[in-house]
Amino acid sequence: MGPEAKIEAEITVRRALELPALRRGLPEVLAGGDRLDRTVRWVHAGEVPHIASLLKGGELLLTTGLGLGTRPSEQRAFIRKLADREIAALVVELGSRFESLPSALVEAARDCGLPLIQLHREVPYVTVTEAIHTEIINSHYALLRRADEILRRCTDVLLRGGGAPEVLRLLAVFTGNPLCLEAPDGSPLYAAGPESDDAGGPADADPLLAWEGLRDTGVRIDVPGGGHGPDAVRARLVLLPVNSPVAPVHRIAAERAADLLAVVMLQSRQEEVLAARGRGDFLADLAEGRISAAEAPAQARLLGFRPGAEPVLPVVMRLPAGLPTPGSWALLAQALREELAAPGVPVLLGVRPVEGRVPLLVALRAGQDRAALADRIAEALRAGVVRAGLDRPTAHRPVVVVGAPGDWAAAGPGLRHAAEAAAAAQGLSEQPWYDARRLDIELLLWRMREHGEQGVLTDFVERAIGPLIAHDRGARQPLLPTLEAYLASAGRKAETARDLNVNRQTLYDRLARIAQLLGTDLDDPQTVLGLRLALRARRHTDKP
Repeated sequence: MGPEAKIEAEITVRRALELPALRRGLPEVLAGGDRLDRTVRWVHAGEVPHIASLLKGGELLLTTGLGLGTRPSEQRAFIRKLADREIAALVVELGSRFESLPSALVEAARDCGLPLIQLHREVPYVTVTEAIHTEIINSHYALLRRADEILRRCTDVLLRGGGAPEVLRLLAVFTGNPLCLEAPDGSPLYAAGPESDDAGGPADADPLLAWEGLRDTGVRIDVPGGGHGPDAVRARLVLLPVNSPVAPVHRIAAERAADLLAVVMLQSRQEEVLAARGRGDFLADLAEGRISAAEAPAQARLLGFRPGAEPVLPVVMRLPAGLPTPGSWALLAQALREELAAPGVPVLLGVRPVEGRVPLLVALRAGQDRAALADRIAEALRAGVVRAGLDRPTAHRPVVVVGAPGDWAAAGPGLRHAAEAAAAAQGLSEQPWYDARRLDIELLLWRMREHGEQGVLTDFVERAIGPLIAHDRGARQPLLPTLEAYLASAGRKAETARDLNVNRQTLYDRLARIAQLLGTDLDDPQTVLGLRLALRARRHTDKP
């Protein structure tokens, strides 16, 4: 039967006493009333003094008391042996041997914490046994059905294009506890908690910190590697008893999910992308304020990032839409990690495939120039993209945005600012990297669009440069490039003419035509400011 041979019933002593077969005996709990939630593994009936030696633990023992002994010392010894065997409960039927149970028996049961129940009416033991065994068997099938359901959901997630992180999050929600997938060497690959699913779950400690504190007491399940010796185990799934103990159904579901994970991880470099996605989740949680500045350094150390007292530099690379494909994130993660080893500074790199982002934190050493370090990091990121085979001639280059250095309190907001600025910078003239602090106008315009203000932007663009856009649609000589070059050179006409490769008189004629179309003065500072904003805002509207 494989792993399912270890299934334990979920019927308790309390539930057994509620069954009609036992309830007809008018049960009375004399001892161990606080331990009626013990699991009943099986039912046994017997009358011999040495019956404890025949039991394995977890049984509900039915007896009329013939084997309990006549002397108090024998009765106490009988109870102690049963307690040592860790049986679920002792049920004694009154009438054949006792009118009421001896005080020595009751006191011994109380001292040992053994649930002791007396039946005031005779019941057929075979009926009790059949009823409880039926309940246990039904419980087994219920466990398997629940485990089958979570397995089906995990399979559906994989068929829809999800991966191991999505399977782990589903399993965490199902168990109500955090869990972690470990590499064979014991390092964390990916930690998930129940609160990370939209369906909700108990409030949890961070799953990575829970793994660090409880990994020695967690339930470990091997993810098979398909080989022998060191290759027999690809990873280990650790269920962490944070919110509640690990139930039998949770173990069954995890064992079945482990087989699914084994198939997923057969793909090359899956450990690499899992670890990178785990670091990406940490950086995203830090950016969104789900991890505090006080908690962040400890979690970062678990992920291998130890910047010490040095400030950290937030960096975000945003990849063009559709790049990379789902199957190439693992290759990209490895290539980026290897390239970022070259600068020789501590780096924490993660990936966020859904958003198409690569967030990272870089330690800025004392006296190190921020711009020089940003150049090296951007170069390493670019080299990693090329190594991964994602440098498409027809595609835009990835956008790299570098934030301001700061302590852990500034790291989260810095990552969030850099991520939004990277989205806002798409479509700008290509640069090795952009300074997040110089993208504030682009970011303001982007946020307006993202918050449903695109109509406002469109109206503003139409008022400011609409006639010029309309002219260029049918003109042999468009004028928008001239206006853009003129504003980029801060109104210096000689420089503008040189950039456009035209003579000054041609430039003067074009500028006069632009001013006529727009009905404005190109030498007025407020007009120039409005035009500059309109040209930037145009990138954030749907109109060409």
